[in-house]
Amino acid sequence: MEILEYTIQINASPEKVWTVLWDDFSYRQWTSAFTEGSFYIGTWEQDSIVKFFDPNNNGMYSRVLKNDPSKEMTFLHLGEIFDGVEVPQDWGDATESYILEETEEGTKLVARIKTSEEFKSFFEDKFPVALQNVKNLAENQL
Repeated sequence: MEILEYTIQINASPEKVWTVLWDDFSYRQWTSAFTEGSFYIGTWEQDSIVKFFDPNNNGMYSRVLKNDPSKEMTFLHLGEIFDGVEVPQDWGDATESYILEETEEGTKLVARIKTSEEFKSFFEDKFPVALQNVKNLAENQL
């Protein structure tokens, strides 16, 4: 497993950034960097299962390991979804964390992903765009 980390400074409060990350409407906007039409089903409650989908009913499912509002959200990735069917994967401790830290300028957002080599280039290509989307939404939404 490799740990990848992406950081962006956002001129908005942690509460605003948090809302952009996890509100259904804005979630669909910023995650379009990964796949156009991305959405989720489930809740962000700790220990709940969230399913992440593309428009073709494919994606992955994860357990919410930590939900500390306006501070940190961490997922443990459990498996993939093919045509709506969950397929468990042996990804070990593949996690994805979003850490928000209040700064004088607003919020430092850190995305930390523990992943296998097979997904590294995808994340390196997509995550900077996704975080820029979060920044644009948080700084420009009314």
